[in-house]
Amino acid sequence: MLQATDHNITFPALNAGYARAFVPGRMTLGLVVPLERYAHTAAPTMADHIERVQLAERLGFAAVWLRDVPFNVPSFGDAGQLFDPFVYLGTLAAVTERITLGVASLILPLRHPAHVAKAAASVDVLSGGRLVLGIASGDRPAEYPAMGVDFETRATRFRDSYNYIRSLGQAGGAVSNTFGEVSGNIELLPRPVATHLPLLITGSSQQNDAWIAANADGWMTYPRPAAAQGAMIASYRARVAASGDHDKPVMEPLYIDLAEDPDAPPSPIHLGICAGARALRDYLRTREHLGVNHVALNLRFANADTEAVLEQLSEHVLPHFPTQETDS
Repeated sequence: MLQATDHNITFPALNAGYARAFVPGRMTLGLVVPLERYAHTAAPTMADHIERVQLAERLGFAAVWLRDVPFNVPSFGDAGQLFDPFVYLGTLAAVTERITLGVASLILPLRHPAHVAKAAASVDVLSGGRLVLGIASGDRPAEYPAMGVDFETRATRFRDSYNYIRSLGQAGGAVSNTFGEVSGNIELLPRPVATHLPLLITGSSQQNDAWIAANADGWMTYPRPAAAQGAMIASYRARVAASGDHDKPVMEPLYIDLAEDPDAPPSPIHLGICAGARALRDYLRTREHLGVNHVALNLRFANADTEAVLEQLSEHVLPHFPTQETDS
């Protein structure tokens, strides 16, 4: 199992956003937008959303993460940040300077990959190489008929979309699959800042473990109990090593409700914990030692004032998980 003190590993040399968020052998912290509490409604207010992202950057968080939620599906119960991720990424790129701009995650089967590749590369270039794109096959069946897409074919569409994006991100790239045929006689511009867009696969995305290890630039997975998560991460990294590639980062989301008492012990909430700041710090250290490289904190279920939570995290938690500065 990877330990936080193991520095004899390297991650792929991609863009500045990838390097800022993912440091071998260590953990960094990010935030899931919107940065507000909205536990009892599907749609956030988006109050002060720009100012809060700018505050997160000033405080030293490594990344902010958007989600791709095209429809407000009642059974899902969360409309995300409301704004289209690429439109919002363009806005955030213009009002921030260093923070990584992430998507967790874009639903590939519901979008044409040419549009995804064009929009993502545009954000990457305009932000100075700060985009990290999580990709997924989707978990809300109601969205598929609304788009005229068969939910049962999402595994193939996900893989074909991935191959299309990878192929067309290179000069002279050619591809032929369910999304179309490009023989290399036309170009998709702009190209990403690095050799290719950083693509992190979410969960299994209906793919097998070997394919994920060989093709992803990192893996996003839900939090699990320590023993199970440690085994999953060790297995993932063994498959990456078997593919002959660099080591690759692992990230997970975490809903948090920060208690007023910094020493309040942790108790479980939906996909996360309620805890004092120091107890949260200790919990995150255990995740770091399991090999988790980045945790995206979600404040949706937080009861305290959002700015106060960010300041408390900055004082008691962030100094123990410093961000690696880049040239962006």
